[in-house]
Amino acid sequence: MDFERINPLTHEPASKATAMSADEARAVVDRAANAFPGWSTLGPNARRALLMNAATALEARKDDFVAAMMTEVGATAGWAMFNLMLAAGMIREAASLTTQISGEVIPSDKPGCLALTLREPVGVILGIAPWNAPIILGVRAIAVPLACGNAVVLKASELCPRTHSLIIEAFASAGFPAGVVNIVTNAPKDAGDVVGALIDHPAVRRINFTGSTAIGRIIAKRAAEHLKPCLLELGGKAPLIVLEDADLDEAVKAAAFGAFMNQGQICMSTERIIVVDAVAADFVKRFAVKAKSLATGDPREGKTPLGAVVDQKTVKHVNNLIDDATAKGATIVAGSKADNVLMPATVVDGVTRTMNIYRDESFGPVVGIIRAKDEADAIRIANDSEYGLSAAVFTRDTARGLRVARQIRSGICHINGPTVHDEAQMPFGGVGASGYGRFGGKAGIEQFTELRWITVETQGGHFPI
Repeated sequence: MDFERINPLTHEPASKATAMSADEARAVVDRAANAFPGWSTLGPNARRALLMNAATALEARKDDFVAAMMTEVGATAGWAMFNLMLAAGMIREAASLTTQISGEVIPSDKPGCLALTLREPVGVILGIAPWNAPIILGVRAIAVPLACGNAVVLKASELCPRTHSLIIEAFASAGFPAGVVNIVTNAPKDAGDVVGALIDHPAVRRINFTGSTAIGRIIAKRAAEHLKPCLLELGGKAPLIVLEDADLDEAVKAAAFGAFMNQGQICMSTERIIVVDAVAADFVKRFAVKAKSLATGDPREGKTPLGAVVDQKTVKHVNNLIDDATAKGATIVAGSKADNVLMPATVVDGVTRTMNIYRDESFGPVVGIIRAKDEADAIRIANDSEYGLSAAVFTRDTARGLRVARQIRSGICHINGPTVHDEAQMPFGGVGASGYGRFGGKAGIEQFTELRWITVETQGGHFPI
């Protein structure tokens, strides 16, 4: 039985995928569990070679990926190509890690005892990826786990099953043994049953999930019943602080990129621009001009920097945030509400704590500007959130920027750079309602291996009994 994903812009069928049942999902995990012993004992350079093949195979599907992302989630060609470039880099970075999964020798107080620590693969890893950066986040869910010697199951998003299936097709064509790399697709109505069955399966030993905080909490609770570790990268409300000594032109460029890239549908998107009073009026004037220059259009035509948002639900949510803010005294200085998925870049000035946009993640092309009295007040406002994924601060004084960055509660902070910044080798993740654990580089190795202590006795023992 299949289900259809509908194009959010044309309302025509975008793709078709298998609507797996919970039992079919369990069978996929069984296949992964059967493949794990052979894969886990394969040498690191053999795993590396296959991952390098997968990166090349991914890039070879460029046109298919662009078409799939355009039709399934309304992405622009530029966003799809950026996804592909970074995802291929993530696979190659994972390949480089296969010979870095190391242990150590720890001095023992016991005479003749050689004490070792080893990192070993754990079994089947369940990766649950979202739709907003589907190639990047689909690949991130499986690449380092594979490098560490685990078998993987990718639970595809119901909003982009074709895009996620293309990833698995690329890995299969690269020569991975049968059962090592797997995918589960399901109809939206079956998501709860299918994900629950996957988490509950005894062979699944780790879960990584990227998505909303609300769903992350459900997954963490379900996994906790089985004492299974999770890596959760959840929502965000990223602040970008502009201090009085900032280069305003640079701050405007970074804030616009961070707020409106992919229509603001990125976990790191700039959601709160916090500007000190001394430069607020000047910044707002410049930023409004920049936002008004960012046109929105049909992504298939490729003529505008902004494309469609993912669905009408997003339109309603963003419109409600704008209505609430303006009713409570905020002012729209660029953009407006919308009645379809082609939403304009919208800037709301004069945001205060009483407004929903102050605290609620928009995940759309709207950003609020909050005035701060001074540096200390800006830091206070930045930390006045349950989220803590990415942040940024703009100042010409690098030492000052570092001092401010150290006081912001977030997993990531950029000085004189946008809140949207990702690289394969960096430890990526948040704190608070943004989740826990880290993707990327050597931090990923720690998430997807088991640390074991092994001793070798080299001389006779002496015991009290």
